[in-house]
Amino acid sequence: MKPPKFFYVGIAAVLACVFSAQARGVAPTGSTAPQGAQPSAVLAQGQAPLMKFKILNQSAQETTYAVIFGAGDEVFSGLTQFAEDHHISAARITGIGAIESATLGWFDPQRKTYRRISIDHQSEVLSLLGDIALYQGKPVVHAHMVVGFPDGTARGGHLLQAHVRPTLEVIVTAYPRPLYKKFDAEKGLAVIDPSIQK
Repeated sequence: MKPPKFFYVGIAAVLACVFSAQARGVAPTGSTAPQGAQPSAVLAQGQAPLMKFKILNQSAQETTYAVIFGAGDEVFSGLTQFAEDHHISAARITGIGAIESATLGWFDPQRKTYRRISIDHQSEVLSLLGDIALYQGKPVVHAHMVVGFPDGTARGGHLLQAHVRPTLEVIVTAYPRPLYKKFDAEKGLAVIDPSIQK
């Protein structure tokens, strides 16, 4: 008996999550519960077509970029693409703006996975903070986001994905000396290790 079509769709989705988790340096878990998530399974390049940038300052010590996202752009994939395109091996990230939806995460150290925090309506980005470091030769974005609601309350967590509306203004400050990540099996994550010298 041939399995139904949704069987193959489900298998494809599971494999996509596993491979994306490996690419981000996160150990896949056996849980497929809806509340759990591996760090950003993203999102192919090209998900931020309106993203633009300008170099604000350039010196031997650092290069500072203003990276501006437009309506509909996906933030995590856009920042990852920007880091790859500009060969950024160490940086800090700050940003403000607004989004129409997002998925944030809270890391559960027992399960070594993220519990999803869904934002499904227009919100102010009160704070976007993060860094960029190299893992397996590629830049990896690690960012947290806090968003505000109309009544003044806020929610925040690890950035898994977010779609901009109407704009997001991000400052990326890149440094000449690279930072490297190493997978830590106990934590279940790839973490920055300052002792790595290459």
